Amino acid sequence: MYRSAVRKPLITGKKDLHDITVDISRPIETSANKWWWSLFIVSAMAMLWGFGCIAYTIGTGIGVWGLNNTVGWAWDITNFVWWVGIGHAGTLISAVLLLFRQQWRLSINRTSEAMTIFAVMQAGLFPLIHMGRLWMGYWIFPLPNQFGPLWVNFNSPLLWDVFAISTYFSVSLVFWYMGLIPDFAMIRDRAVKPIARKVYSFLSFGWSGKAKHWQRHEVMSLVLAGLCTPLVLSVHSIVSMDFATSVIPGWHTTIFPPYFVAGAIFGGFAMCQTLLLIARKVVSLEDYITMTHIEYMNIIILVTGSIVGCAYITELFIAWYSGVEYEQYAFLNRATGPYWWSYWAMMTCNVISPQLMWFKKLRTNILFTFIIALFVHIGMWFERFVIIVTSLHRDFLPSSWSMFSPTFVDIGIFVGTIGFFLVLFLLYARTFPVIAQAELKTIVKTKSSKYNKN
Repeated sequence: MYRSAVRKPLITGKKDLHDITVDISRPIETSANKWWWSLFIVSAMAMLWGFGCIAYTIGTGIGVWGLNNTVGWAWDITNFVWWVGIGHAGTLISAVLLLFRQQWRLSINRTSEAMTIFAVMQAGLFPLIHMGRLWMGYWIFPLPNQFGPLWVNFNSPLLWDVFAISTYFSVSLVFWYMGLIPDFAMIRDRAVKPIARKVYSFLSFGWSGKAKHWQRHEVMSLVLAGLCTPLVLSVHSIVSMDFATSVIPGWHTTIFPPYFVAGAIFGGFAMCQTLLLIARKVVSLEDYITMTHIEYMNIIILVTGSIVGCAYITELFIAWYSGVEYEQYAFLNRATGPYWWSYWAMMTCNVISPQLMWFKKLRTNILFTFIIALFVHIGMWFERFVIIVTSLHRDFLPSSWSMFSPTFVDIGIFVGTIGFFLVLFLLYARTFPVIAQAELKTIVKTKSSKYNKN
């Protein structure tokens, strides 16, 4: 008789319930290790450099960027879509795995939800900076301006972005905070310092762990997960319509909404993987973020990477099948024109490199996983760069063709947002429980190596 192999435990190190409480609260109650300080210092320096470049841009004008009349959407919108894509998958990972009752989500859901919040914050910076006048930012909201009864254009997909992203951010923030409440109560009950006790007591909203509290918590979690899932599909679909509703060759295509959604999930899972590997090291969670979690994430990266590769091939086929010479030239220019290196970097990082995950020995190697995740980040950034820059720098009129080259300000702002993102994540890892310990305890007897005799 065939007997299936026993699954590896989701918790290693023979942990009991008390061990989980101690381990999850340790990063908050003790001083940081050298890994945390090293990464924090580097991230803070990058963040400060970025803030300086933003201040220089606001004081001087967006002419300090490398954009021109032809490539009006340059690095800033490329970075905006890249960050939205990363934030896009975070809540999806948690919400969908919750709806499907996947227990391995319990070690990764908190990190993925935090990733959403911090990534959307970075994305929101770029449209404001691109406006040139931050103090006019309220004009993008559906309010009449002070010069008369002039409203925003509700037909514009740029306005749809405002509604979709702000709604997604709000729901994701509530979903994230709901999960944190029981853990805040745990830190409150363990706090020694009076100030810490008062802060976490306020954050926990009077949580006492009663059956009624848990019942309401579970119901609200399911409701918010159900709300987040369709929002995930809508947000990046709407972002894709910024391009798809135009007449620029290479943009006006109906495949963009599912293509952007698949790419965002692909890039978001890779970023979640990166943060999980960082969290394992900087807050010592190797027993809870195990090789099993890493392998499952790598399998999802493999699947979504294959979907993205299929979308790339579909784009090329439709351009050829359409018979439209402008469309055909747009894709020929991407692959063989002046920016050919960016196109092939995108194809290599997004399509070829994830296929190495078919090999179990590679997808269970931590260093290899980290490198592939970085490759995916690079590839997804180049995807947005290829879509935006190579479609704009050569359009219908050869007389208006031009090249785009970033300046040190473009580079500085982008690097600064990466630093800002990591600073927020590292501070979060030192002040909030990175793993949902209360939920993790529900599986300890069946999923811990202490109780797994096989």
